[in-house]
Amino acid sequence: MKTYSFSIILSEAKMTESMADRLFDCGLDDCLPGSCHGVVTVHVDREADTMEVAVTSAVRQILDAGYKVQRIEFDHDEVDSLLTS
Repeated sequence: MKTYSFSIILSEAKMTESMADRLFDCGLDDCLPGSCHGVVTVHVDREADTMEVAVTSAVRQILDAGYKVQRIEFDHDEVDSLLTS
């Protein structure tokens, strides 16, 4: 299995300790949640068979925690590796 790295931007304006706890409780123990300038980001490093499985499982867990996903961002290196594989 490969580890895929990406960031999920939430619709919420501020990360709180209770939000982080809910994310971890829903299985996102492979993420680093935070916020800066009103943007809540959940950076994920997830082992999966494919990028699609990694992203969809993380999004599902965020939705299960009760939060809305605004967009997903991929690191430049991650995109390059997907294009060359």
